[in-house]
Amino acid sequence: MLFSKPGTAVVGPGEPIQHNGAMTQQLDWECELAVVMGRVARNVSEAEALDYVFGYSIVNDISARDQRRSGQWFFSKGQDSYAPFGPMIVTTDEITDPHTLRLSLTVNGDQRQDGNSTHMLFKIPVLIADITSGVTLEPGDVIATGSPQGVGAAMDPPTFLQPGDVVACTIEGIGTLENPVVAV
Repeated sequence: MLFSKPGTAVVGPGEPIQHNGAMTQQLDWECELAVVMGRVARNVSEAEALDYVFGYSIVNDISARDQRRSGQWFFSKGQDSYAPFGPMIVTTDEITDPHTLRLSLTVNGDQRQDGNSTHMLFKIPVLIADITSGVTLEPGDVIATGSPQGVGAAMDPPTFLQPGDVVACTIEGIGTLENPVVAV
């Protein structure tokens, strides 16, 4: 499933994730490895794909699970503050294999996700080749690579973010991205 997020969805470390209780009761988290493009990429082969990558970071792919409209994910994933990003971009020479990184996420210090990029559904070269077969990627564009198990919607019972929560995403070799959830 491919979708895009507008620039207004991006917030940095420590900036709030906005929780509008009138719009959603199912605000969910997804710790994901972010791939930052370094060159213009169009019709890139899988074999050459990693040559177009500048570096890696963390993105928390926030989703309002109850706001998927007509099967479209843009609204439920693209609202303001729904793409916390950071805390830094680590260049490709600092990460020898992006497919062997531990990813974890906590909410208020309680572990919710713990996985490894080894288990990505689609490896980074596949994602880049697929996307660039029809969409030109530019330097600075970011690809979120998918989330490990442990999202709130899949918990028993389902558990979602609430105002006052603090979400921390950690990826080995990159750092920790921490954001508070605030009511708006």
